[in-house]
Parts: sequence; structure tokens; C-alpha cells
Amino acid sequence: MATITTSPGQTRALELNILARKQRSLWRDAWFRLRRNKAAMVGLGVVAVFVVIAILAPFLAPRDPIQQTTANALADPFWGSPQYTNPEYPLGSDQLGRDILSRLIWSTRVSLWVGFIPVSLIFLIGVSVGMLAGYNGGWVDNLLMRITDVIYAFPDLLFLFIIMAMLRNTAAGNLGGGLVLMFVAIALVNWVGMARLVRGQVLSLKEREFIEAARAIGAKPRRIMVRHLFPNVLAPVIVSVAFGIPSAMLAEATLSFFGIGIKPPTPTWGVMINEGFVVFSTTPWPVLLPALCISIVMLAFTFVGDGLRDALDPRMKT
Repeated sequence: MATITTSPGQTRALELNILARKQRSLWRDAWFRLRRNKAAMVGLGVVAVFVVIAILAPFLAPRDPIQQTTANALADPFWGSPQYTNPEYPLGSDQLGRDILSRLIWSTRVSLWVGFIPVSLIFLIGVSVGMLAGYNGGWVDNLLMRITDVIYAFPDLLFLFIIMAMLRNTAAGNLGGGLVLMFVAIALVNWVGMARLVRGQVLSLKEREFIEAARAIGAKPRRIMVRHLFPNVLAPVIVSVAFGIPSAMLAEATLSFFGIGIKPPTPTWGVMINEGFVVFSTTPWPVLLPALCISIVMLAFTFVGDGLRDALDPRMKT
């Protein structure tokens, strides 16, 4: 029977390759698998484009997004009928003569703020509560979980409606044109899911050998939670955050559409849909264009979330 022989150099290269694969960290391995997911990379690219647009909004927007010019009201986009278009408004104008392109660009900044800042608050609250409840157990766990159960019992959207409607015309509701209240309201409604996720992960990890070893050498609970538990629960938390960002953006758009979200004239995609719906029968573009932006961003974040879930799943390792 024929045998396969390899030179010492080939054997050494094979050993180094196996060693490199074994030493590859979880995050490098996840990034390697994420790059192989074409849909996730396309979604990541789309998100990056929108982030750049949000950062450069003052330089990219051709006009003031709140400037009204009734002489050019309801101009069609450049692909419309020539008699109803205006070269100075490539994507048309709304019923108050405001440039839709400029409003879409500035709305990108506000919508991404609504996506990232509340989710950051959700991350801080949910991880802290879940970590404390899962690690300490006993009465601490019971107290924190009963609080989460009370909040979880309220329907999310209804709870948001109540908070925004009650506080919209107060001093808190006037901060930042309603942005601050929106951040806090979305965070208060949605942190319970993050807390439950982290608690479940901590309960499954706190009796593992490496945690027992940390206790045996005298590590304090704070150090165990920060240095040992937190890195090991971070993977599912990142996936949850990726899916939470588009959910927060959709919540803002829904509230603004019903007129209890961010206050005009601050442009957001939800506000644009709300204002454009009045003239929808005349021209649909003031509604369709911001709705298209919302759909593209939500789809992009969904692709990224799906890719992260697969990349951070050890069972997907190849």
C-alpha cells in the first residue's frame, strides 16, 4: 500500500498552521466567520454609509432642512414629470417647500442617535441588573427579577405611548426637542430583555470551574463579575444589541408618525412620514422616501445581527 510522505518543512508548516488555528481567539475567529457572510458584510457596509452620512450631514445637506419655500412646494423628484420637478430639489420638496434630500440627510443623524444611545442605556442597565441578579441569587435575584416582571408585563409600544404622551409637554419632554425623553423612554421599556438574557447566562456560568478557581484564590465578587463573567456573556449581548438598534429606530418612527415622538421642526424619518401623509394622495414621495430609508437601515442591521449570531455561535465553528 502506498504511503504519503512529507518533507520536514511541510510537516513544520502543517504544525504551525494547526497551532495558529488553536490559538485564534474567540473574537478573531468570529470576525473571520463574519467576513465570510456576504449578507452581513453588505449590511455592515450599508450601516457604515449611513453613519458617514450622519456625521457629515452639515456638509452633505444642500439646504437648511427646516427652510420653507412655498413657491416650490410639492416638487417631484428628478425622475418625475419635468413640469413638476425642480433641479434645485433633486428628491423633491414637501408641502412646505422644504428640501426632502436635506431632511433625509439630517434625519439620518437623529435616527441613528435614537438607535445607538437608547441601546447603550439598555446595555448598561440590563447588563448591570442581570449580572447582579444572576451572581448574587437569593433575595437580590428575587427583588430584581420581580421588578423586571412588572415592567415586562406592560406591552412595549403601549408603555412607550403612555410615557411620551404624559411627559411630552413637560420640561423633560422639551429637552432636545423631545430627544432626551425618547432616549429614556425606549431604554426604560426595553432593558428587561437584556437583563433576563444576562441573568440566564450568568446562572449557567457562575458554577463553572474557572469561576470556582477565581473564588478559591480570593477574587472579590466585583472582580469575578467584571473580569470573568462579563467577557463570557458578551457574545449573546452583542447580538441582542445589534437587533435592538433597528427596534429603537422603528419605535421612534412609530411614535413620530402618531405625533407624540420628537417634536417638529427637528427632522426625523418618522416625522417626515407623519407630515407627508397629509399629501400622500397628491404625491407619495414625502412618505415613500423616508420609509425606504427606514427599511434599508433596518434590513442592514438585521443582516448584521444574523451574521453576528452565526459568527459568535461556537457550534458554527469550522
